[in-house]
Amino acid sequence: MARTLRLLLACGLTLLVIGFGLLVARGEEPGGIEEAWMLLGPPDLGPVDVATLDRSPADALACPPDHCRAGADFVVPVLPVPGERLRAIVAAVATGEPRTELVFQDRWAEEDRYVARSALLRLPDTVVVAIIGAGEGRATLALYGRPQVAAMDLGGNRARLARWLARIEALARAEAGR
Repeated sequence: MARTLRLLLACGLTLLVIGFGLLVARGEEPGGIEEAWMLLGPPDLGPVDVATLDRSPADALACPPDHCRAGADFVVPVLPVPGERLRAIVAAVATGEPRTELVFQDRWAEEDRYVARSALLRLPDTVVVAIIGAGEGRATLALYGRPQVAAMDLGGNRARLARWLARIEALARAEAGR
């Protein structure tokens, strides 16, 4: 009896692993892993006010000094480009990354949202971008990344924000130095 139960459990686990493997192999195709994650809700987690948000253990926050109530992982400096241009630079950096797409733009509030997916499991993370004016021809920004499946982040949001910020700052400073 115990042997039969172990055999049934082993077969069930094997089928589960094979099924999950097939989902991953199909990726973004219909019936793939992206559709499986939709069972947890839409990949875009919606808007958030970066100035007043409450942090979670799996998220990442980049913010200018004194703008966000929650402690930021990265401090964002004021950059020598106007807000409209900074927004375009952020869009180029974000959409230049694999598996990242713009899912929402708020024209008037200068806020955008991107969904970025991990390479293997295609886990979705929402990245909120808020452009903040800082005087004539200058702007800064806040970035907030959070995973749909919080237990599965493993530092991905923090690494993404660090990568984006380095590239955004380099492009903004290079453009201002022309």
